[in-house]
Amino acid sequence: MIEFYPQIKLAHVAAVFLSGALFLMRGLMVQAGHQDWALSATLRYLSYAIDTALLTAALMLLVILPGAAYANGWLAAKVALLLAYIVLGSFALKRAATQRKRLGYFAVALLTYGFMLTIAWSHHPLGVFSMWAVSEPSSQNLAP
Repeated sequence: MIEFYPQIKLAHVAAVFLSGALFLMRGLMVQAGHQDWALSATLRYLSYAIDTALLTAALMLLVILPGAAYANGWLAAKVALLLAYIVLGSFALKRAATQRKRLGYFAVALLTYGFMLTIAWSHHPLGVFSMWAVSEPSSQNLAP
């Protein structure tokens, strides 16, 4: 199945961006006072379909890639942030009590989504912050 890696990865990446774009659009609708549109059955089911394709492609990649590709914990960090993103998104679209709280949850959900992207690109649990991670000193730097 590894021969299908490029196609599966492309499907996964496309679903990531479609899912994020749809969430952004729905969140902006809520902020504009059109929560009824954002929560319409059509957009909800479209979101479910995209997220199902996203998860399916992710699981396929998980199965076909060697375990060593995930050894540093970046995938675990991404999954933990995904759960946080889902909860934040739910509060941003409908569960928060006030419009101001919805805006706050929406902003934090978008930041979480962006951070997950940096983790995926860098394959490091610190994502964009990995460039500042402390590295092991080399033996050359320890010479007197």
